[in-house]
Amino acid sequence: MKEIVKLGLILFIISTIAAVALAGTNSITAPIIELQREAKSELARKEVLPTADSFEQVNANDYDSTVITEGDVDVPVIEVYRGVSAGQTVGYVVKTAPGGYGGAVEVVTGIAEGVVTGVRVGKHQETPGLGAKSTLPEFYSQYDGKMAATVSVNKTQSSDSEVQAISGATITSKAVTAGVNASAGIAKSQE
Repeated sequence: MKEIVKLGLILFIISTIAAVALAGTNSITAPIIELQREAKSELARKEVLPTADSFEQVNANDYDSTVITEGDVDVPVIEVYRGVSAGQTVGYVVKTAPGGYGGAVEVVTGIAEGVVTGVRVGKHQETPGLGAKSTLPEFYSQYDGKMAATVSVNKTQSSDSEVQAISGATITSKAVTAGVNASAGIAKSQE
């Protein structure tokens, strides 16, 4: 019986030391991770709206828990930024998270004067080799220059308002497109 108590106490001490070490490591690295995440977000905003010198977040309470339905895809709005250059608004950057095949797909869209200026796909859980191709320029660059809010997905790009779906990943392609179209609606409501 004493042996069991002794082993339990040793296990408790080791577990406590490991927990304290893990908590300490987390408290040290959390601010660094957050700075890296914000730098990556700032870079994405600059990539999708290159004419902006700076970005101002639109009141987060305006879009907290907002979900827009585009076709059959629910599109949660994560954040909205106003792009500014020389004190003037040059466009908007909207981050959405429409549901793809493997879960939410983070879509960052730049909109200026009703036209898509850029799209980037961030965090996702899409199938490697299929839906994950949405992060490649060959896919997301198709949106550049399209009239916002009217973009649709097709197996072959046959008009100026269509993008070609990723072969085998139509659900992901539709999710990204829903994110772009929802972003256009948000940008238009800000003008």
